[in-house]
Amino acid sequence: MSEQVTDLTPQQIPAVAAPPPSDEILLGRSGKAHGPRYKWGILGIGIGAQAAFSAAFQGIPTSGSLLQSAYRLSASQLGLVLAAVTCGIFVTDVFWGIMSDRIGERRVLITGLSGTTLALAAVTVFLVPGGGAVPAYGALAAVLFLAGALGGCVNGASGRAVMGWFPPHKRGFAISLRVAAVPAGGAIGAAVLPPLALGPGFRWVFGFLTLFCLLATVAVVLWLDEPPLARTKATADQAATSVPNPLLRWDIWRVAITAFLLDLPQFTVLTFGSVYLHEVKHLSLGTIAGLLVVVQVLGAVSRVWGGRWTDRRGGRNRRTLVTVYSWVIALGFTVVGLFGSAPAWLVAALLVVSGFLACGWHGVHYAEIATMAGAERSGTALGLENTMVFGGAFVTPLLIPALLSVSSWSVVMLVVGAAPAVLSALVMPREPKAAAR
Repeated sequence: MSEQVTDLTPQQIPAVAAPPPSDEILLGRSGKAHGPRYKWGILGIGIGAQAAFSAAFQGIPTSGSLLQSAYRLSASQLGLVLAAVTCGIFVTDVFWGIMSDRIGERRVLITGLSGTTLALAAVTVFLVPGGGAVPAYGALAAVLFLAGALGGCVNGASGRAVMGWFPPHKRGFAISLRVAAVPAGGAIGAAVLPPLALGPGFRWVFGFLTLFCLLATVAVVLWLDEPPLARTKATADQAATSVPNPLLRWDIWRVAITAFLLDLPQFTVLTFGSVYLHEVKHLSLGTIAGLLVVVQVLGAVSRVWGGRWTDRRGGRNRRTLVTVYSWVIALGFTVVGLFGSAPAWLVAALLVVSGFLACGWHGVHYAEIATMAGAERSGTALGLENTMVFGGAFVTPLLIPALLSVSSWSVVMLVVGAAPAVLSALVMPREPKAAAR
């Protein structure tokens, strides 16, 4: 019997890293067979790992005043300690993303999370006040920097695992859920760490964080299998040559830059919004705390809703949604900046809306940049994305006090809040055509 050879059109050639169908048994890279529900377990592991790490880098600042008292820190020393974890993430995120694409997310997560657990354990054992002795703040900052540098692996690697196991029409929703673990982990840290610091002390604070990261590490070791992407050398080589490096693509850089820009208004609300509302608009601390909780909750809901909404449209309109958010954020901060004498309730409402939208773009944004890069290169793209995100988180608390020293809150709202949002709307690339996508 002779074989019939036909020419395939480009549209008929299967992609190198074709997404796994959601209704069949698939082999992970380990060779184990997994059913269609396994991807939800992977999502759960990613959420757990992200929440464990977020409890550290977002939860520790909630005990800032207690930390300052217990370690006898000056304001500048406290700032250095609180910035250490975020700075570590900023420095290593692209590296972890590249390594996820090269050696797989399982190895990266085990290495990074294990290192983070050990770093936090070292703080628990050696760097907590006790017996009249106070550890050196430089040593504490150095070990927390190491914890951040190692723990940053969860940002790109867990996102890559989600990209690999979920089909395209569910990736936006899945990654949005994974990204929503950031405020969820921060909420856990905010709820647990201050009471522990007030009660048994900081040994229990860092002990809790160590245990949380240890449980996430164990979950990865026991249950995470890598998705069936480039399982053979031939397909891996083909992927390496056919999928462009995201770091060399200007369109991906443009999307990543908008992440940095939108982080400025986000952390304006999260870090100095309480100061502005208390000192300028004279709201009570209880009211302000409630407003910030609303911002976080609505931000998390917005992340998940945006992912679900764009999935139902075949992954379209993600860039459009981020652009719309950008313009609304810019409008809110512009009104606050130009009409700061408006009633307190109106200013607070504008900051809540601008704040939760500035927290709510992450889900569709992460899904878009990962989709643009392709499943095989999504780790690198997500690493770049997170570098920009944590860069914005690091810069904003330094920029606002500098501006206040030479200007006013109106200038802060316009320069750090409105202007970056406008630039984000202008820098974001236009939606691709349906055929191209």
